[in-house]
Amino acid sequence: MALHTQQSLSGFIASDPQLTYTERGDARLYVKIGQEHYRKEPDGSFTQTETTFHDLVAFKKTAERAHARLAKGDKFVAEGYTREYDRPTPDGEIVTAEEFVAKKLGHDLARTRYEVDRTRRQTAVAQEAAGQTVDNGAHRETHSAEPALGL
Repeated sequence: MALHTQQSLSGFIASDPQLTYTERGDARLYVKIGQEHYRKEPDGSFTQTETTFHDLVAFKKTAERAHARLAKGDKFVAEGYTREYDRPTPDGEIVTAEEFVAKKLGHDLARTRYEVDRTRRQTAVAQEAAGQTVDNGAHRETHSAEPALGL
């Protein structure tokens, strides 16, 4: 069987994550992201060049979970694809813009320290029956004294 691959992207969250909802009621996350770029010098050292900024969006559960867990300044990795779309400018002109649509999104393990909660996830119905608060994406509550993070 062939290995399934997609585009990937890494960088840092440059704006506060914004969670909105589509006309169909699906969650939509928007963040401005930054990517630092470096040039290798003849002596083997690296010189930082211009940082570029781009748009990143995610939808549905990925959007809700990322909004609850990511913050401005966090280093991230994402899997997804790049798409172009038409956007109106303030003066009414239509321009083509580009955004990365993240299907999977999380912290960059090489540049982030955290602990993982590996307790098994329960369904929302099972959590409510057990009297636990449900993570609905709008407000995250942890049910143990252990720090947790995961997407």
